[in-house]
Amino acid sequence: MKTLDQRHAAARATLDAAHQSHVLDHYDTLTDDQKASLLSEIEGIDWPEVTRLIGSHVKNKPEFEMPANLEPAPWYPHVPRDNHKPRYAQARTHGETLIAEGKVAAFTVAGGQGTRLGWDGPKGTFPATPIRGLTLFACFAEYLKKAEDKYGAPVPWYVMTSPINDAPTRAFFEENKHFGLDPKNIMIFPQAMMPAIDMATHKVLLKTPHELALSPNGHGGSLKALWTSGAIADMKKRGVEQISYTQVDNPVVRMLDPLFIGLHALDHAQMSSKMLPKAFAKEKLGNFCLVDGKMTVIEYSNLPDELAEQKNEAGELKFRAGSIALHAIRVDFVETLNTGADGFSLPFNRAEKKVAYWDEKAGATATPDTPNAVKLETFVFDALPMTENSIIYETDRTDEFGPIKNADVEGTIETDSPASSKQLQTERAARWLESRGVTVPRDADGVVNATIEIKQTTAIYPEDLADVELPGKVEAGAELLL
Repeated sequence: MKTLDQRHAAARATLDAAHQSHVLDHYDTLTDDQKASLLSEIEGIDWPEVTRLIGSHVKNKPEFEMPANLEPAPWYPHVPRDNHKPRYAQARTHGETLIAEGKVAAFTVAGGQGTRLGWDGPKGTFPATPIRGLTLFACFAEYLKKAEDKYGAPVPWYVMTSPINDAPTRAFFEENKHFGLDPKNIMIFPQAMMPAIDMATHKVLLKTPHELALSPNGHGGSLKALWTSGAIADMKKRGVEQISYTQVDNPVVRMLDPLFIGLHALDHAQMSSKMLPKAFAKEKLGNFCLVDGKMTVIEYSNLPDELAEQKNEAGELKFRAGSIALHAIRVDFVETLNTGADGFSLPFNRAEKKVAYWDEKAGATATPDTPNAVKLETFVFDALPMTENSIIYETDRTDEFGPIKNADVEGTIETDSPASSKQLQTERAARWLESRGVTVPRDADGVVNATIEIKQTTAIYPEDLADVELPGKVEAGAELLL
């Protein structure tokens, strides 16, 4: 094991080469623990890559170029047309078989903190359900427990954290006894981090004298972290062939969807996606498109208004397939991405952010009022053009998309907030009950006049309620937990 002095000398040489030696300006004032922590952060950064990105993304602001050959991507509709029904039945059976044979793993991208929610901790520890206040991680665990019971096989669960929240996430799983799941089937690992770069000086920012201003390298970093963490090797050892990719902020997400996985597998796709039809032309969802025949996501901010608002012959938005970061990915595709001769890298994206930094004059950490730094991150959907085959499946907004991103505002229901998610969870539960003949109270606008929560250990599909004792009706204003 190298001594602190040896590590310091190596870090000094690396930083000098990257023109970032200021990172060690306070080194001699630090305790040994602080020195070790700072050196670990330095050693975890690809400094030649940082240098390259400062030139391409900080000193210069990349301009998006609209592709010439752009068309809407096709998709499998949520409700199959008559000619699709045999294919859907085959796909569902195939997906169920893959899960029952242990060939599908669940993968949760959970590197974020609950900062925007005013929550002090990993976002996965945020209470999400309308009656029990079950945390996001616990929602996912309940889904997996139900899937294991339903399909008769353990489901390996891979959880990607970040160095910021890795330790508290592990502690949360331990404290909750892994939510009743077998810990041997859970693997937690962090993604890589990138330093924030000062927009004016092009220097890496320090948060304190012994901490870099770091942030996760984007959800695209998951495809690298799966490899470097040993998760792919673990999957291959278990015989896993497909990865069900979901993000941590959506308590109603289907951790494993047999129909989607089956369609993806039968079409021999390397990486596939779920989509939502956009509610309006400029909804803040990426747009699934074909560019020279390759599946691509064009960010909503980059799609010109004239294309975003274009209609087809049926009067629907032409570009209406919105990306919601739900994917099925083949294990061997991730392996190939990481073992190619040229190495694996997704394009980085520039984001101008307000980043807390160490103010030398004040001798304290300062929080700026305006964006002062560039954060560099990758997007997982940028792997789609690297596939030979890729499919899109349309999902239902109420059935599977109740993300929690923004804090509640008193007196309103903000988009993608805890309140909007709980309202959606109640609406989904009401629809499931109504499909089984239960009368649910609704007001004049059709809004459910009750609070309903269905445990995912009770049902993950409406048909799972067939063997559950249900009330004939739900009383107005009632709270019902099933």
